[in-house]
Amino acid sequence: MTPLATPAFLLQMSIWDMVSRSKPLPLTVLIILLVFSIGSWAIIFAKWMTFSRARTSNARFLRAFRKATSLDAVAAAVEQFRPCPLATVFDFGYEEVARQIKSHGTVGNKVALERTLQLGMSEELAKLERHMSWLATTASVSPFIGLFGTVWGIIDAFQGLGQAGSASLRAVAPGISEALIATAMGLAAAIPAAVFYNYYGHVIREIGARMEDFGLEFLNTSERSLGD
Repeated sequence: MTPLATPAFLLQMSIWDMVSRSKPLPLTVLIILLVFSIGSWAIIFAKWMTFSRARTSNARFLRAFRKATSLDAVAAAVEQFRPCPLATVFDFGYEEVARQIKSHGTVGNKVALERTLQLGMSEELAKLERHMSWLATTASVSPFIGLFGTVWGIIDAFQGLGQAGSASLRAVAPGISEALIATAMGLAAAIPAAVFYNYYGHVIREIGARMEDFGLEFLNTSERSLGD
């Protein structure tokens, strides 16, 4: 029996040792899973900061909007609230109001104003949802990639066992241990991606609801301002 098959050796082997001894195909699987994991965590941290800034700036802008005496006053101060989803929706609405007043002296087409506000909301939602598909793909695909690497490694281990002509578990244990790393790494990539994809989906829906509510407030404010 070779030293590689002894229990003492298996206990002393680190994960890095097993990865470094992997054959080309299992190693390629591990590299793919590593890329998925690194990409997911980069998106997770970036989205965390984006959503935190969006919530904070939305709250500040909404307070300023409700205290303002006119749409012109809000437009003069809107730049200090960037980046802010509500500020973008306001820009769309304010520009439509300005166009209609310039053309007709009043906001006569409320349907056009509502559609313009909706376009602003859609643009902001598209920005918030950017790269979310990567998290969804990682959550759904990584476990299967890891399983593929594990199955391939186990097949390879049993082929080696057959060629060696030995039925000892000690002879096949190192190969199976190396193969199982792919499954573990696939789950390590998929679980955080799934958790944050679901959580961020809730955050996006929450911000979307805030924009819908703000659109109604904008319509009311524009009617009051023009009525005065």
